[in-house]
Amino acid sequence: MSPKAADPRLTEQRNPATAWIDLLAPLEIVDLINAEDHKVPPAVRREREAIARAIEIAEVCFRHGGRMIYVGAGTSGRLGMLDAVEMVPTFGTDPDMVQAVLAGGVEALTRAVEGAEDHPEEGARAMDERAVGPKDFVLGIAASGTTPFVHGALRRAKERGARTGLLLCTYPWKELYATYDVVIAPLVGPEVIAGSTRMKAGTATKLVLNTISTGAMIRLGKVYGNLMVDLRVTNQKLRDRGERILMEVLDLDRPQAADLLRRAGGSVKTGIVMHLLGVEREEAQRRLHAVGGRLGELLGRPAPPVDP
Repeated sequence: MSPKAADPRLTEQRNPATAWIDLLAPLEIVDLINAEDHKVPPAVRREREAIARAIEIAEVCFRHGGRMIYVGAGTSGRLGMLDAVEMVPTFGTDPDMVQAVLAGGVEALTRAVEGAEDHPEEGARAMDERAVGPKDFVLGIAASGTTPFVHGALRRAKERGARTGLLLCTYPWKELYATYDVVIAPLVGPEVIAGSTRMKAGTATKLVLNTISTGAMIRLGKVYGNLMVDLRVTNQKLRDRGERILMEVLDLDRPQAADLLRRAGGSVKTGIVMHLLGVEREEAQRRLHAVGGRLGELLGRPAPPVDP
């Protein structure tokens, strides 16, 4: 690349390994993209301590009644939106507990909203509209690290007393560490197609967000062993999963599990406590609340082992 055209952002640089990808056969393209994708998990692992720090911040905020709010534009914002909406059916959370702010609004989910990411004042306004405060954790997502909308939101969130973090896929500069509570920077290298951050950077972003949100939910007692006992039974698939969890944990048959799930108001976790401690729904909920929702702590025993 000509020195005049060089961009210091890793996400904007050209990848020497894919310089002739337009001349390759389909299978060769697959192999080359796959080889580049293999660089993503090690890059995420190198950020393990920062990711763990983000989990700790999220847990503290949740336990004090706060929220985790993702802020991003384009692919980064859409990935935040995807992670946020999955929390409700998977872990039975309140829809406000994990939120996502996307530059350009809901319209930007399905089509690019030109220039939406260029206005820091719009990011700041989004924080004001959500009354962000000291109980909240605002995590900016910007593969390039420079998105004005994201930094505008983070600055306002910090002014309002919130904890803040930034997830980027380029070399972080030292001012970021002085400004935000946590900085996560998986360096996956230049993209297969220069600047196409929906690829390796997008994959890394999804891995990191999955780990933060899932880790925080685990810490809050949303799982028992590796079972999602706080799922919300909102459709037949989730009802089937809830019944199967009760069958496995409590050694029940399907009709017994279905009846218990009904009496527990669709809550797998509540049903487990009702059955094992011989109490009714309200008492089971009271006891769970007393231990912060941690089923293993309440029962004093781990979930059944997985058959090999």
